[in-house]
Amino acid sequence: MTTSTFPCLPRCPAGQRTTCSRVGVAVIVAACVVVPAVAGAFTAASVRDWYPMLAKPDWTPPAWVFGPVWTVLYAMMAVSASLVWLHRDETEPCGPLGFFAVQLAANLLWSVLFFGLRSPWLGFLDILLLWAAVGMTVVTFFQVRRLAGWLLVPYWLWVSFAACLNGAIALMGS
Repeated sequence: MTTSTFPCLPRCPAGQRTTCSRVGVAVIVAACVVVPAVAGAFTAASVRDWYPMLAKPDWTPPAWVFGPVWTVLYAMMAVSASLVWLHRDETEPCGPLGFFAVQLAANLLWSVLFFGLRSPWLGFLDILLLWAAVGMTVVTFFQVRRLAGWLLVPYWLWVSFAACLNGAIALMGS
């Protein structure tokens, strides 16, 4: 399939394919930098004064683990989505990248709900949607490029763990 058959993407002129590729990758990388930065604005105050006081299960990781894990996961997400974008001449990327955008939005919304609104229950509802969106992203990325799918598997596993942790915190606070 070529870009001329994509109903959702304009065709890149032949002489501008490299530019289109670079712009697309830059947009993906920017999204994977901006989303956690915005999320951080919603989490900062709550991480200092609210989250430490929450009842949490014994298997909760130490607070210092979350930053490095999320940094690595967002980097892997950027590489993964970029691989899908760069294969747009071989396969239709709009569905997979659409799921990627949805999961990115759900990821940001989780920070707003859990930390910004300080609502473990709303966060839990959102993380269930996030889990499903990441799952769909993984499946569709595998269809485009196996490496792109594999790069998202650790993220899906982390979101699975985070969903369990979020659910436990919500139940413990009830």
